[in-house]
Amino acid sequence: MIKMTQTHVLGRRRVITGLSAATTALLLPPGSRAQDRLLGTPRQAEGPFYPVEWNGDVDEDLVLVRGEVAQALGQVTHISGRVLDRSAQPLVGAGVEIWQCDANGVYRHPRDGGGTRSRDQGFQGRGRAISDTSGRYHFRTIRPVAYPGRAPHIHFKVLLPDGRGLVTQMYVFGERQNERDAVLNNIRDRRQREALIVRLGAADTIEAGALAGVFDIVIG
Repeated sequence: MIKMTQTHVLGRRRVITGLSAATTALLLPPGSRAQDRLLGTPRQAEGPFYPVEWNGDVDEDLVLVRGEVAQALGQVTHISGRVLDRSAQPLVGAGVEIWQCDANGVYRHPRDGGGTRSRDQGFQGRGRAISDTSGRYHFRTIRPVAYPGRAPHIHFKVLLPDGRGLVTQMYVFGERQNERDAVLNNIRDRRQREALIVRLGAADTIEAGALAGVFDIVIG
């Protein structure tokens, strides 16, 4: 288990904040109007494995589960971003939920028996965060893995205080399965499709051996 000092945590937050800010800056060229530049994040199906229970440990860290000795299998990955409207204004207090299969390709869901694969008890499987005053959220999870018929992905569900919401999925740049994933390729518009594909890079400044990526979510 990795012990994080206060300095470590603050440094990690600075890196995450910088990544998110850089992504937003790329979306907004100088002199452009924000409402003309931000694309709404495409909606996708919730899927059959939306968590049926949210009791217990459902925080932003899916790698460590309270009561379990070992941490999750897989490569630790930090996913952060901002929840924004189409004019690039932060949406504060948005509930952000994620869920994904574990490193064995099994969801924490009673309908996913996994066949011959056993579920990783050290993986939380689902988590919740609240966007801050800058619209930012952050999760510590594992790099998503493929399973039969699907490219690696993480499910996202966002609920705003005013009742609006969005369900979508995040994919990983460079995965060959992206070209064959029917759910992803059901989005015909190339720009919208690419908005769901995130580059994951080495993030040793956040946590040794970890990856990190930025996934901004635009609602409106």
